[in-house]
Amino acid sequence: MTAQSKPLVIIGAGQSGLAAARAARTAGLSPLVLEAGPRAAGSWPHYYDSLRVFSPARFSAIPGYRPLSADPDDYPGRDEIAAYLEGFAASLGLDIRTDTKVADVSTVDGGYLVRTATGETIETAGVVAATGSFGNPHLPRLPGHDTFKGEVLHVADYRRPDPYAGRRVVVVGGGNSAVQVGYELAQIASVTLATRAPINLVDQRRDGRDLHHLLTAGYDHLPVEWFAPFVSGGLTLDIGGYRKAFETGLLDRRPMFTAFDEDGLVWTDGTRERVDVVLFATGYRPNLGYLAGLGVLDEAGMPRHIGGVSTTHPGLAYVGLEFQRSFASNTLRGAARDAEHVMGPLAAFAAGLHTSFR
Repeated sequence: MTAQSKPLVIIGAGQSGLAAARAARTAGLSPLVLEAGPRAAGSWPHYYDSLRVFSPARFSAIPGYRPLSADPDDYPGRDEIAAYLEGFAASLGLDIRTDTKVADVSTVDGGYLVRTATGETIETAGVVAATGSFGNPHLPRLPGHDTFKGEVLHVADYRRPDPYAGRRVVVVGGGNSAVQVGYELAQIASVTLATRAPINLVDQRRDGRDLHHLLTAGYDHLPVEWFAPFVSGGLTLDIGGYRKAFETGLLDRRPMFTAFDEDGLVWTDGTRERVDVVLFATGYRPNLGYLAGLGVLDEAGMPRHIGGVSTTHPGLAYVGLEFQRSFASNTLRGAARDAEHVMGPLAAFAAGLHTSFR
């Protein structure tokens, strides 16, 4: 295989990987997309059943592709987003291989060698890591965890409330997913949210309009620093009913517990309570284990990069990292802009690789 014929391998066929594939084609590269799952929809098919995006359809569509929903002010659900991504993937007409998990990436002849879980190897003109974070949920370990006889799970493994009817449930976390799932569970179970700081609810709709209308200048352009006070303050969107649920006692919020015991939890005041289920909505970390052998990750497993371009390995880039370049970086809308940003350095690397083989 000549350097000129080598593809740009994009790992992941979710919103970020598909955006990268389109940007790569526009930049004159030959993208090959490898997706571990059976569908070109990334993690969306695996989220909990009731999940809806936190921005209206008009602010969530992929730039340059069809509108997301017939109602631009609707909040599309999980299945609608998954189908939308599959439609986008089909419209690209590119080589997208599902059920193809990447095991590791190594360097070879100035470029890269991608090895799949089945042992196939692919020489590349560069690599885009676009696997998001859903595959790497963050589950803190607290004292007594191993002795607890109840159920412990991460929101990544939660699907629907039915199995928890009539049970005592503690949800750890105060972000959007924690409150949304906690509210859903509270309809049929006794639910407390355990958080390290008070939950700051902000009504998502004001005067009948979604908050995103206030950011018509383009929230995807705004730098991360602009949103820092909101993020550090634990801003949580109230899409309807959450505030009332706390006020009426349907939902309860308490300071984070200090430990597990055999039958439940130990709260900060020393009291012990029997608990059936502890559900952690504590976020995710980049799912980049296949890059570990390259030495591109820091001690915490985070990639070393500036704006998605690797600072350690030319020809390696990332799309879909949280706050990669803006507040919208890991969203349907924001991934496209970041994908375009990283293609310049990748195209230059591919051209140099071709030149070195002449």
